[in-house]
Amino acid sequence: MSEKVRILLSEEEVNAKIDQVANQISKDYEGKEIHLLCVLKGGVFFMCELAKRITVPVSMDFMALSSYGNGTESSGNIKVKKELDESIEGKEVLIVEDIVDSGRTLSYLVEELGKRNPTSIRLCTLLDKPERRVVDIHADYTCFEIPDEFVVGYGLDYAQRYRNLPYIGVVEIEE
Repeated sequence: MSEKVRILLSEEEVNAKIDQVANQISKDYEGKEIHLLCVLKGGVFFMCELAKRITVPVSMDFMALSSYGNGTESSGNIKVKKELDESIEGKEVLIVEDIVDSGRTLSYLVEELGKRNPTSIRLCTLLDKPERRVVDIHADYTCFEIPDEFVVGYGLDYAQRYRNLPYIGVVEIEE
C-alpha cells in the first residue's frame, strides 16, 4: 500500500480565507485584547498565521488534547497532555483549532475552560466537518466547511506526517 495526497484547498485559498477571518475577528474584538488558545499540535500552524493578521492585541497559550492516537477515527477518550501555562480568568478567550470533527474534544474543552471564569470563550477553526458531528458545538469563526474526508496539511497530520504541507490535502491509500 502507498499513500497519495490530493489537494483539496490550495495554499492561496487557505491564505485568502485566513485574511478574511482575521479581519472579522479584529472587527469583533475592537478595543479588546484576545487571548488565543491553541490546541496542539495541529492548530499551531493556523494560529500563527491567524495571529499575524489580527490587528488587536493578542496573547497566546497552548493546550494539548488527544483523542486520535495514530488512527484516522477519534477514540472518543479525551486526554489532556499539556495544561495551560497561565490563568484565563477575566480574559477574552478565542480557542483556535485546526478542525472541528465529532465535536467531542472541543465540547469537553469549552466546558472545562468555562469553569475557569474567562470573560468569554469563542471558537475559531480552520476546517469544519459538520456531517461528522456527534456533539452539538458551533464555531464562531470557520474558514472552510469540508466533506467527510481525512485531511492533512497546514498542521493536520496522519500518524505525525504531512503537517508541513502548505495546503489542505486528502490522504488516499492506494493498494
